Amino acid sequence: MTLADAIAVPPTDSALVQKAGLLYSDGSYCAHGALWRKHRPITIAPDAPDSINQTLTGRWLWGGVLWAHFGHFLVESSARLWALAHLKSQVDGVLFIPKRPDVGEETRGFQREFLRLMAGDLPMRAVAEPTRVEELVVPGQGFGLGKITAGTPRFRNAIHSRFAREIRPDGPEKIYISRSRLGLRKGGLLGEEQLEALLVREGYEIYHPQEHSLSDQLARYKAAKYIVAADGSALHLFAMVGRPDQKVAMVLRRQSGANNLLAANVASFCKNQPLVIGGLRTEWVPVSKPKSSRLSFGELNHSVIGKALTEAGFVQNGMEWPTLSEEERAQILADKGLTGRNAFIESPEFKKKRVRAMRQARRAEREARQDVD
Repeated sequence: MTLADAIAVPPTDSALVQKAGLLYSDGSYCAHGALWRKHRPITIAPDAPDSINQTLTGRWLWGGVLWAHFGHFLVESSARLWALAHLKSQVDGVLFIPKRPDVGEETRGFQREFLRLMAGDLPMRAVAEPTRVEELVVPGQGFGLGKITAGTPRFRNAIHSRFAREIRPDGPEKIYISRSRLGLRKGGLLGEEQLEALLVREGYEIYHPQEHSLSDQLARYKAAKYIVAADGSALHLFAMVGRPDQKVAMVLRRQSGANNLLAANVASFCKNQPLVIGGLRTEWVPVSKPKSSRLSFGELNHSVIGKALTEAGFVQNGMEWPTLSEEERAQILADKGLTGRNAFIESPEFKKKRVRAMRQARRAEREARQDVD
């Protein structure tokens, strides 16, 4: 829909669900501009401002909430850009409100680069105070978290027809998209460096996307024939340029429904079902908070990962990949300063599951020997 004299209202509180979004010229709420996540909107009707001191002239496209978090930016801040392929007349730019009030009108380099790869030189604008917009085109949400992670047909078609078309493939045939330099407490994995060493022997280049521009990342993703990745935001970006002929394996960092959404994102956009490897040996949690949380991290089971990659044709010699020994694990934790006051312990819940699985495996082995005898 197209609104005349719309009012864009940024949030005043930093929270998941925020009073923020669009008002019609008379101050009533425009629900069409809300950001939905799964089953509910996370932007809800804001209060009508007492005064509006800023006016944006011209014709603008509503971009919605501008996330500084890379993954949420890719999935939720891009959700309305499909309309760029369907505009009957051009717009003067894309208008956002910040997710966090203290960010203000700041836009980041990767955000501007993403929009350039989608829309050329079209300006990006974030407003930090209630702003009246002369003319505002408000598309529906075409992407996000929940079932819509598969993307609407119009969103997928717009990405395929417009996004990063000028980026040429450049890079090796085999890459591992790593998180090891982000740190264990930022979604890392215990034993990831050892996994990297095993993959290097199989001809893989270890790639740390956060150290490169979006254009460089996309060139690598377009060039690779085999992609192994720790699950995370990088796969959302890969999905936007991935192809059916590429082989993709996703190594899980946690056990949650978000992994299924990420796999569905890749499968839907690329017409390519990724190999999903549940290769966690256990999970480590802080001594002070022994429950799964954003501070916890998983430990890789290299044996499980190697067998899965070998059977699927990603590597040739993974059937005998070793798991970490107790000594190797202790040394890694010590090297990363996770001892003493900062110590982590194995998740009690995960440990119970692991012990139960080991007992079941031993029982099955005994029964198999009895059958042979």
